[in-house]
Amino acid sequence: MDSRMNAWTWGLLVLLGLIWGGSFFFARIAVQHVPPLTLVCLRLLLAALALHVYIAGRFDIYSILRARWREFLILGLINNALPHALIFFGQTRIGAGLAAILNATTPIWTVLIANYFTSDEKLTSAKIAGCLVGLSGTIVLIGPGLSAGGEAPLWALLLPVLAAVSYGFAATYGKRFKEVPAPVTAAGQLTASSLITLPLSMLADRPWTLPMPPLDILLAVVALALVSTAFAYILYFRIMAAAGATNASLVTLLVPPSAILLGVLFLGERLALGEFAGMALISFGLVILDGRAYRLLLRTT
Repeated sequence: MDSRMNAWTWGLLVLLGLIWGGSFFFARIAVQHVPPLTLVCLRLLLAALALHVYIAGRFDIYSILRARWREFLILGLINNALPHALIFFGQTRIGAGLAAILNATTPIWTVLIANYFTSDEKLTSAKIAGCLVGLSGTIVLIGPGLSAGGEAPLWALLLPVLAAVSYGFAATYGKRFKEVPAPVTAAGQLTASSLITLPLSMLADRPWTLPMPPLDILLAVVALALVSTAFAYILYFRIMAAAGATNASLVTLLVPPSAILLGVLFLGERLALGEFAGMALISFGLVILDGRAYRLLLRTT
């Protein structure tokens, strides 16, 4: 393993996995009382405001936002507004753990999309194997939804997968921001996606007519925005600076277990045997895609 992954960095990575797993947990609580589009808008708007306060005008943020606002709108759409809406609509019918597992296919779609749209990230035999294993896990998870006997409707199972595809496009598109300071990219996409979702929420949900949610729902919304979005981005970029993007991507393996644990402890959720099998296949596929376990095995033989 990379020597830069010291105990402190591992601790931050585990914390980030718990926080991003918590996003599915908080969303599952809040979406029972707040319409999905309004919940997306609140999450993005509060997180954007928090990041602007954190940045406090540093990094020449406002000139960058003015110069690249069209690109931030596209990134905000495919990396925030669209995938969050898909996940939240799906979570009206499926639990936090299952939604997190399905969304964990993001690196698989990223590899497939990057192979098609870039010249420097082509498929290798290991990547193909990882994608096939991971996609087989996805099929195991959504298979019951193809029959009337499935507990969750097929559309609810497919929405987190479509969100993962959107994240895959965003990861490829986001390469054009590599020269932009990471906090500015985060604040820019959240600002843009807030501007996208605000009118949609107003038109679709008329939030001013909704009853005031209970205190626990309000706290879940605030935690979703400030902890699982704004603070999570700051933490993620700190890990990237200390240990690199590849090591930071290991958080993908930590999010589903934390979401499952929170769902079991606080929401009474349970995963069926087939869902555990699907999670195992997706996790194994991600390990193959990462490649470091295989290289470590070669060095020890």
